[in-house]
Amino acid sequence: MKKIVSLFILCCFFLCSFGQTKQANLSGELIIFHAGSLSVPLKEVAAEFNKIYPNVKILMESAGSVASARKITDLNRPCDILASADYAVIDNMLIPQYADWDIKFVTNEMAIVYHDKSRMAAKINSKNWYEILLNKDVAFGRSDPNADPCGYRTVLTLQLAEKFYKKPGLVKSYLSKDENYIRPKEVDLLGLLESNSIDYIFLYKSVAIQHQLKYISLPDQINLKNPALTGQYASAKTEINGKEPGKKEVVKGEPMIYGVTMLKNAPNKKVAIAFLKFLLTKEKGMKIMEKDGQPSVIPMPNPNYNKLPAELKSFAKPGK
Repeated sequence: MKKIVSLFILCCFFLCSFGQTKQANLSGELIIFHAGSLSVPLKEVAAEFNKIYPNVKILMESAGSVASARKITDLNRPCDILASADYAVIDNMLIPQYADWDIKFVTNEMAIVYHDKSRMAAKINSKNWYEILLNKDVAFGRSDPNADPCGYRTVLTLQLAEKFYKKPGLVKSYLSKDENYIRPKEVDLLGLLESNSIDYIFLYKSVAIQHQLKYISLPDQINLKNPALTGQYASAKTEINGKEPGKKEVVKGEPMIYGVTMLKNAPNKKVAIAFLKFLLTKEKGMKIMEKDGQPSVIPMPNPNYNKLPAELKSFAKPGK
């Protein structure tokens, strides 16, 4: 009996020692720049990650995805992980100089977000929203296309809506209205909505779900959600500021896909890989993302598959 008890105690000692060693190996700061629309789920993911690795201090900084990338390219800010609302931001601004790869992980869709106190809230629906928002007594907000993918996706959605509803001049009317309610990132608009300064926001459906707000679902032909409509989405395009001052680049409509990457000069690569693995695992981080209205697209073809860390290859597959 004494031998059994001693063996049990010895096993417990080794198990405890292993757990402590594992946690001790993951420590220090983890710096994450991320899209505003990822604020809620990433905060939840970080809290769950810290339950396993309490010695890691996670520093998260929210901004528009383009603005987040420019913190790296223009300001040389240290960063371990960048999570973008548009994988193309990583492809175009960070690869190959600042990162070797990205992983496409969740999707989203454009919606019209509002609450009970929004003017004409009792009348608005999926068939008349474009008329309601142009009413002179109604104010709406949108994010800056040069700082945030939600901003240029709003412009693309409006272009598609002009064709879908057969309303020539719709885009021009929208872009010239309520310009004083343009903000750097989409979640900055929530405060304006809550204070009743504006009535509606062009926003991601996931943000409405996360903040328990009402929303109007838009037809697939204009909401940038449906991969089967990739060709139709591509008919919309707009210009945004390019990598270098004074230069422009064209953004075309395509289904919404978020991307995440680890920077080449990440200060804490070991922790960054562990966090990404936790985030992208179906039963862990992705379960939280799904709950918060952002469905998984894992695994998707990845042109930089061979450059992925071995621990992350299961979350993508070879191809373009």
